[in-house]
Amino acid sequence: MSHELTGPGCRTSASYPIPPSGPTVNAPTADYFPGQEYTSESDTHRDSVVDQGGIPPQPGAASKGKGRLDRYARSTGLTLLGASGTVVTVEATVGRPSPSGGKVFLSGLPDSSVNQAQTRARAAMSNSGLTFPDGDVSVNFGPASVPTTGTSCDLAFACAIVCAAGNAPTERLEGTAMFAELGLDGSLRGVLGVLPALLAARAAGIRRVLVSADNATEAQLVDGLTIFAPADLGMVIDWLRGSAELPSPPPPEPHVTPSLPDMADLRGQAMARQALEVAAAGRHHMFLQGPPGAGKTMLAERLPSLLPPLTDEEALEVTSVHSLAGTLPPNCGLIRHPPFQAPHHTTTAPALIGGGGHHLRPGAVPLAHRGVLFLDEAPEFKRDVLDALRQPLESGETVIHRAKHTATFPSQVQLILAANPCPCASAKSHQCVCPGNTRRRYLARLSGPLMDRVDIHLRVPTVAASAIVGDQPAGESSADMAKRVLLARMIAAERWGKSGQSWQVNGAVPGPALRSQPWRLPTSATQEANTLLEKGRISGRGYDRVLRLAWTLSDLAGQTIPSRDDVAAACEMRIGFPVR
Repeated sequence: MSHELTGPGCRTSASYPIPPSGPTVNAPTADYFPGQEYTSESDTHRDSVVDQGGIPPQPGAASKGKGRLDRYARSTGLTLLGASGTVVTVEATVGRPSPSGGKVFLSGLPDSSVNQAQTRARAAMSNSGLTFPDGDVSVNFGPASVPTTGTSCDLAFACAIVCAAGNAPTERLEGTAMFAELGLDGSLRGVLGVLPALLAARAAGIRRVLVSADNATEAQLVDGLTIFAPADLGMVIDWLRGSAELPSPPPPEPHVTPSLPDMADLRGQAMARQALEVAAAGRHHMFLQGPPGAGKTMLAERLPSLLPPLTDEEALEVTSVHSLAGTLPPNCGLIRHPPFQAPHHTTTAPALIGGGGHHLRPGAVPLAHRGVLFLDEAPEFKRDVLDALRQPLESGETVIHRAKHTATFPSQVQLILAANPCPCASAKSHQCVCPGNTRRRYLARLSGPLMDRVDIHLRVPTVAASAIVGDQPAGESSADMAKRVLLARMIAAERWGKSGQSWQVNGAVPGPALRSQPWRLPTSATQEANTLLEKGRISGRGYDRVLRLAWTLSDLAGQTIPSRDDVAAACEMRIGFPVR
């Protein structure tokens, strides 16, 4: 049975150029079988197979039993496992044609989307002028221990079958990875997660990747790879045959720094401004409690303007997570500034940390990686949603377990919680109608274990009317405060780096390190913190967070070691009340 190209505009097999595989190339003849390679080698068995309407084996193809000749091809696809990409080897064999038609057998760990790839591949090949093989087709996705999910291996799946059927040579499959979904019309469509997938391809030594035009801009963010963006399957097959070259995508647009709210907009709140600067310098978590209109939301929204830009490595991490979630704008470069996420209080636990069935996607916590996660009206969140924050805050990762696999998303976030003092949320305390026990129950929705992981507890008072309507100069700008934050971070990174540690901010330093030499503070400096610990006002975890805050205050002041005043100020920030 012939496997010639069909359809309008398709060239005949007699005029189709095929790259030679042997030392001598003979001219094609009218009885040329598509996929046959022109060599001077005379093989009677090959000719007999062609005469019978079978598929001649390519060099290197193995015989699978008497009277059955399977042809083999191998392509490379890319799939996603959590926040990481994985290289997948797609192997295909095609048996001799059967009058009743063949079957497709899949092996490995493909999910339902991959099982449906044969339907998309059949239609795409038909609409690209190719005939799906009539013999049995076996496709293996390897390694078999790695789940192959989604539609990202569609193109690799189809190309492996086309080459195994003898309709294209396999030379250009070597060193080439493919990451694209197939439409029924043969077009290539975009897939989420191209950035982490291509990072995995580069790590595996692959230097050439085929993606859809929709993913071309994002794919170019990975250095060291040659990116091609064909429009459809037909263009890819022409390229495999050597009769056409693939188009290179246009260069991505330059990165544009986003416009951020400025601290100069904030009136009054001197204590809150100082606490926000400390939080930015040490990446400390904050809890803001105060009446409506006091400026809690304004403070949280302006925290990103105080944070330093992301490094190249951090930008790749952050952009990869947003690539997985599909939240990258079109023609967007690397995300260079810390992200800001503010989920609504009706959000669910999967929406907050991530979830899904076979296709796990990151939630608001991973999307805030290297940035700020702001939970306004925190007591209104469901208890299980808030408790889901504990593990990411402690480990810096979000781990989602499923029956067949586990996904891990980076989640080094800076948490900002905001709450009114009571359910009625009266702007003035004397107008509140909530009994004392109602207030306590309201704030008790924030569990002790969660609040123990928050470094700074700040009461935000109502702003005086004179500060709002009066003719007062604007407060200090974000740019001026950001300079001090950057300097303090540089001091901390240099200090911890000299001791051979990778900590970049004080908020990431483990408590045991701060309580051990050479960083252990003298008892004379930690007197207030020791007293709070002995009286049970703070826990052991809270004590460690006091030490972290003290080091950040010291770095902002340009000191080499925290003083007793720094520790006392850190205690006040921790418990929200003066300690002297």
